[in-house]
Amino acid sequence: MTNYREPQQHPVPRVETTRNYVTRCVRTLSARGLVVDRSWLDPSDPRDATVVLDDSRALVWDETTGWRVGAFHAGEQGIRTTLDDAVRLGGGPLPAPEELAWRIVSGVTAPRVEYRSYAASDGFDEVLRSY
Repeated sequence: MTNYREPQQHPVPRVETTRNYVTRCVRTLSARGLVVDRSWLDPSDPRDATVVLDDSRALVWDETTGWRVGAFHAGEQGIRTTLDDAVRLGGGPLPAPEELAWRIVSGVTAPRVEYRSYAASDGFDEVLRSY
């Protein structure tokens, strides 16, 4: 796979819906001084995304539990990313990109929470489209 700092278009429309949010997060992380090596959108059920930093860490987002960060172990587009020593960042399933960056830089952690079901019809996609 070619390395991209921002996630590229995904062929599955439901997964593609997440790209603008993840792209804004990548741009905000970069603006806060974190160097993003590459990022991609992952499989569905739940939809997720990976942002690999140049310091061997990666952030993984999923629509059920939000963001977590840990040492990048393995993963690529189409294959779920695995992290070592992952910690949850909290802030809900869609923290604002600025809040996400603050949580990473500040070292904020939170317990694992399932905020929603990926199968729910709860307006989540409409919020994603607003990014």
